Amino acid sequence: MSHASDKAHRGKIRRGEGSGDPPAPAASAKTNGDEPTRDPSSRLRDGASWVEEFPGAVTVADEEGTIVAMNDRAMKVFAADGGKALLGTNVLDCHPEPSRTKLRGLMAERRANVYTIEKNGVKKLIYQAPWTVGGTYRGFVELSLEIPFELPHFVRK
Repeated sequence: MSHASDKAHRGKIRRGEGSGDPPAPAASAKTNGDEPTRDPSSRLRDGASWVEEFPGAVTVADEEGTIVAMNDRAMKVFAADGGKALLGTNVLDCHPEPSRTKLRGLMAERRANVYTIEKNGVKKLIYQAPWTVGGTYRGFVELSLEIPFELPHFVRK
């Protein structure tokens, strides 16, 4: 993604045309008079609005590491580091060593990283993974989710 197109992405987690938008709303085979009814799952494909109030922090960086999107929670979680002002900065600059080197490697190798942390009495699951659109690498996404200290684990068949 070019730096010029980054400006269209700044704000929250909104993406413009040509940037990997979800497909247009789907119509189902059911009809309401002459108009097709919308597939209920289309609400999740109508753009990224669902993620704005998602209780986990979502941060998206392009293939160069430039932060191009953050949801409301991410802006609050990273408020002391700049919050919304982090948009347009490099995600690698937000990580101290040795985390910076590790993240640089993950981005270069385009592989996921999953771990838990505890900070200020809060336990979180951190999920960092490549972002692709149509099989093309577009950058990296980090999800940060608060989780209970005692987390049930289920083995399903």
